[in-house]
Amino acid sequence: MLDGLIFNRFLLLVNKQGQTRLAQYFESELDAEHRRQLEGEIVRRCLTRGDKQCSFVEHREYKVIYRRYASLFFVVGADEEENELAMLEFVHCVVETLDRHFGNVCELDIMMHLDKVYCMLEEMVMCGQVVETNRSIVIQEACKSIDVMRDGYPTQ
Repeated sequence: MLDGLIFNRFLLLVNKQGQTRLAQYFESELDAEHRRQLEGEIVRRCLTRGDKQCSFVEHREYKVIYRRYASLFFVVGADEEENELAMLEFVHCVVETLDRHFGNVCELDIMMHLDKVYCMLEEMVMCGQVVETNRSIVIQEACKSIDVMRDGYPTQ
Protein backbone atom coordinates (compact mmCIF):
# COMPACT_ATOMS: atom_id res chain seq x y z
CA MET A 1 0.00 0.00 0.00
CA LEU A 2 2.71 2.49 0.99
CA ASP A 3 5.64 0.67 -0.56
CA GLY A 4 7.99 3.02 -2.38
CA LEU A 5 5.87 6.13 -1.89
CA ILE A 6 7.57 7.96 0.96
CA PHE A 7 11.08 9.32 1.13
CA ASN A 8 11.99 9.75 4.78
CA ARG A 9 14.93 11.79 6.03
CA PHE A 10 14.72 10.64 9.66
CA LEU A 11 12.57 8.86 12.20
CA LEU A 12 12.64 9.71 15.91
CA LEU A 13 10.95 8.07 18.88
CA VAL A 14 10.80 10.51 21.77
CA ASN A 15 9.18 10.25 25.20
CA LYS A 16 7.01 12.97 26.78
CA GLN A 17 10.03 14.36 28.65
CA GLY A 18 11.80 15.01 25.34
CA GLN A 19 14.33 12.17 25.62
CA THR A 20 15.12 10.55 22.29
CA ARG A 21 14.72 6.79 22.58
CA LEU A 22 15.49 5.97 18.95
CA ALA A 23 16.89 8.02 16.10
CA GLN A 24 17.29 6.71 12.58
CA TYR A 25 18.65 9.00 9.87
CA PHE A 26 18.43 8.12 6.20
CA GLU A 27 20.68 10.88 4.91
CA SER A 28 24.39 10.97 5.62
CA GLU A 29 25.07 14.66 5.07
CA LEU A 30 24.23 15.59 8.68
CA ASP A 31 27.05 15.14 11.18
CA ALA A 32 26.41 14.17 14.80
CA GLU A 33 26.36 17.77 16.08
CA HIS A 34 23.81 18.90 13.48
CA ARG A 35 21.67 15.83 14.17
CA ARG A 36 21.65 16.57 17.90
CA GLN A 37 20.73 20.19 17.25
CA LEU A 38 18.00 19.26 14.76
CA GLU A 39 16.54 16.68 17.17
CA GLY A 40 16.42 19.22 19.98
CA GLU A 41 14.67 21.83 17.87
CA ILE A 42 12.12 19.42 16.43
CA VAL A 43 11.38 17.70 19.73
CA ARG A 44 10.82 21.02 21.52
CA ARG A 45 8.56 22.17 18.72
CA CYS A 46 6.46 18.99 18.68
CA LEU A 47 6.17 18.61 22.46
CA THR A 48 4.98 22.18 22.98
CA ARG A 49 2.12 21.86 20.50
CA GLY A 50 -1.35 21.23 21.87
CA ASP A 51 -3.49 18.16 21.27
CA LYS A 52 -5.88 20.19 19.13
CA GLN A 53 -3.12 21.45 16.80
CA CYS A 54 -2.17 19.87 13.50
CA SER A 55 0.48 17.13 13.53
CA PHE A 56 2.29 18.60 10.51
CA VAL A 57 5.07 21.13 11.01
CA GLU A 58 7.54 22.66 8.60
CA HIS A 59 11.02 22.97 10.05
CA ARG A 60 13.99 24.16 8.00
CA GLU A 61 13.86 22.18 4.76
CA TYR A 62 11.84 19.32 6.30
CA LYS A 63 8.20 18.52 6.62
CA VAL A 64 7.83 17.03 10.08
CA ILE A 65 4.96 14.70 10.88
CA TYR A 66 4.45 13.46 14.42
CA ARG A 67 1.97 11.36 16.29
CA ARG A 68 1.72 10.49 19.96
CA TYR A 69 1.05 6.91 21.00
CA ALA A 70 0.79 6.52 24.79
CA SER A 71 3.98 8.03 26.21
CA LEU A 72 5.94 8.09 22.93
CA PHE A 73 6.03 10.56 20.07
CA PHE A 74 6.83 9.09 16.66
CA VAL A 75 8.38 11.85 14.55
CA VAL A 76 9.13 11.55 10.83
CA GLY A 77 11.00 14.12 8.79
CA ALA A 78 10.65 14.11 5.03
CA ASP A 79 10.97 16.32 1.97
CA GLU A 80 8.48 19.16 1.73
CA GLU A 81 6.67 17.65 -1.26
CA GLU A 82 5.82 14.38 0.53
CA ASN A 83 2.22 13.46 1.36
CA GLU A 84 1.49 14.09 5.04
CA LEU A 85 -1.28 11.51 5.29
CA ALA A 86 0.89 8.81 3.74
CA MET A 87 3.58 9.61 6.30
CA LEU A 88 1.02 9.37 9.13
CA GLU A 89 -0.06 6.02 7.74
CA PHE A 90 3.58 4.90 7.71
CA VAL A 91 3.97 5.93 11.37
CA HIS A 92 0.83 3.96 12.23
CA CYS A 93 2.19 0.96 10.34
CA VAL A 94 5.42 1.13 12.38
CA VAL A 95 3.42 1.24 15.62
CA GLU A 96 1.20 -1.67 14.56
CA THR A 97 4.27 -3.72 13.63
CA LEU A 98 5.90 -3.04 16.99
CA ASP A 99 2.61 -3.81 18.77
CA ARG A 100 2.27 -7.11 16.96
CA HIS A 101 5.79 -8.17 17.92
CA PHE A 102 5.93 -6.88 21.51
CA GLY A 103 2.23 -6.93 22.37
CA ASN A 104 1.18 -3.35 23.14
CA VAL A 105 4.63 -1.80 22.73
CA CYS A 106 5.84 0.65 25.34
CA GLU A 107 8.90 2.81 25.90
CA LEU A 108 10.58 0.09 27.96
CA ASP A 109 10.20 -2.46 25.13
CA ILE A 110 11.98 -0.10 22.78
CA MET A 111 14.78 0.62 25.23
CA MET A 112 15.33 -3.05 26.14
CA HIS A 113 15.09 -4.36 22.56
CA LEU A 114 16.59 -1.52 20.54
CA ASP A 115 18.35 -3.98 18.22
CA LYS A 116 15.03 -5.62 17.29
CA VAL A 117 13.36 -2.26 16.68
CA TYR A 118 16.21 -1.15 14.41
CA CYS A 119 16.02 -4.45 12.50
CA MET A 120 12.28 -3.96 11.97
CA LEU A 121 12.82 -0.40 10.74
CA GLU A 122 15.58 -1.58 8.41
CA GLU A 123 13.15 -4.11 6.93
CA MET A 124 10.53 -1.40 6.41
CA VAL A 125 12.72 1.45 5.13
CA MET A 126 15.74 1.30 2.86
CA CYS A 127 17.69 4.45 2.04
CA GLY A 128 14.75 6.48 3.28
CA GLN A 129 12.20 4.83 1.03
CA VAL A 130 9.42 2.62 2.41
CA VAL A 131 9.96 -0.82 0.90
CA GLU A 132 7.84 -3.11 3.08
CA THR A 133 4.66 -2.57 5.07
CA ASN A 134 3.48 -6.15 5.57
CA ARG A 135 3.80 -6.57 9.33
CA SER A 136 4.23 -10.36 9.24
CA ILE A 137 7.05 -10.18 6.70
CA VAL A 138 8.78 -7.34 8.57
CA ILE A 139 8.73 -9.25 11.87
CA GLN A 140 9.77 -12.54 10.26
CA GLU A 141 12.75 -11.01 8.43
CA ALA A 142 13.79 -8.89 11.42
CA CYS A 143 13.79 -11.99 13.64
CA LYS A 144 16.02 -13.75 11.10
CA SER A 145 18.44 -10.80 11.22
CA ILE A 146 18.47 -10.88 15.01
CA ASP A 147 19.20 -14.63 14.96
CA VAL A 148 22.11 -14.09 12.57
CA MET A 149 23.53 -11.29 14.73
CA ARG A 150 23.22 -13.44 17.83
CA ASP A 151 24.24 -16.86 16.47
CA GLY A 152 26.16 -16.06 13.30
CA TYR A 153 25.40 -17.46 9.89
CA PRO A 154 24.25 -21.07 9.88
CA THR A 155 26.84 -23.56 8.64
CA GLN A 156 25.87 -26.56 6.58
